[in-house]
Amino acid sequence: MMSQEQNDLITRIGPKDPCGKLMRMYWQPAALVDELQGPRAIRPVKLLGENLVLFRDEQGRYGLIDRHCAHRGADLAFGRLENGGLRCAFHGWLFDVTGQCLQTPAEPKDSKLCQGIKQRSYPVVERSGILWAYLGEGEPPAFPELDCFVAPDSHVFAFKGHWACNWLQALEVGVDPSHASYLHRFFEDEDTSATNTYGRQFRGASASSDMPMTKIMREYDRPIINVEHTEYGMRLITLREVDAERTHVRVTNQVFPHAFVIPMNTEMTITQYHVPIDDENCYWYSIFTSFTTPVDKKTMRDQRLATYELPDYKSRRNKANDYGFDPHEQATATYTGMGMDINVHDQWAIESMGAIQDRTKEHLGTADKAIVQYRRLLREQIEKVASGEKPLLCLDEAHARSIQGPGTMDGIGPTQGWEIYWMEVDVKRRRGAPWAAPVPSEIADKVRHLSAAE
Repeated sequence: MMSQEQNDLITRIGPKDPCGKLMRMYWQPAALVDELQGPRAIRPVKLLGENLVLFRDEQGRYGLIDRHCAHRGADLAFGRLENGGLRCAFHGWLFDVTGQCLQTPAEPKDSKLCQGIKQRSYPVVERSGILWAYLGEGEPPAFPELDCFVAPDSHVFAFKGHWACNWLQALEVGVDPSHASYLHRFFEDEDTSATNTYGRQFRGASASSDMPMTKIMREYDRPIINVEHTEYGMRLITLREVDAERTHVRVTNQVFPHAFVIPMNTEMTITQYHVPIDDENCYWYSIFTSFTTPVDKKTMRDQRLATYELPDYKSRRNKANDYGFDPHEQATATYTGMGMDINVHDQWAIESMGAIQDRTKEHLGTADKAIVQYRRLLREQIEKVASGEKPLLCLDEAHARSIQGPGTMDGIGPTQGWEIYWMEVDVKRRRGAPWAAPVPSEIADKVRHLSAAE
């Protein structure tokens, strides 16, 4: 258990909060590129507790500025895109993507008032289907060479969803390997063919076998969890022994500060960020990266829009309707009785803790070791920023290529020798990819050939 002061330290993300200062050292997902498609490319954005408006001008440049006009505070989200910027609908004041006021049309013709007026603004870049914003001071960091940033646009797809809770409990469900055997338990196994499982997590077969993931999670529910500290955060290796000769191996990663990288199936990975809207709400942003064929983006989008409603990407299953809970389904089909979408399962689990989980009342066990180690890492990096040091993964261009991958896999390998087996599976997938998927150096140094994976 921890004190209330310790809980506040690692959860609250306002501009003056220690964790908020840490978060502002990194690029943050602000919106999907899809959200600014169409003739009126304006979108209100709340990010790290700040009320902003995101827009694209006629030249295709992105701007992220204070939502309330510097004149008298009217809402710029209802503004007009014209004359090289965003014009307030109240008195016509015009702002460019840097926040500079270009026109104050109600003022006298010779007025120079606008020259000294500038909305607060933040830089925006487009990467892998997401618009990223930097809310910190000074030069933004470089993006690491994660697979989702290296793969071509044809092989990545981005989506997001809203969760009504603090960002930290959203992230922690992703560094909690044992929960999948319970929260995501299905009582019956489905057809594991690619046509039936495309775009659906925990539906296919595990690598090097025909055993359904649903069967593995259901029947081997006491995993051994190993946590390794890395240059990007943590690597989790979760072992479920099938028998004396075979062990299910699942390798996932926590990428600091608030992302994880996990295998979706044998062909695709998920890189998921947990982005604070404010202290009590967050968005998850997922980037799906394919190592084989181009992503079927229409299918992926349609699957997710069956659950999430536009424009705010909120789940149709939520607290107001008990997440679609069905007692008959809970007795016969799923552990939760809340449908087949595992994101809804996660949503119920973390939202039911409260807007900000009260960690002063929790009791952690051995299976929570990754959560314990992540919280320790988070506190360490908060302290670094407070003392003027650069935190983990805050990279310059010269060191951006030092972080690649990271390696992930889900497969059934040898009980003796799984340590090399998972690396071989990952390397084989990378070398077979139609794009230049980098082999992380720490893996390349250990795997000089392919054997067990082949």
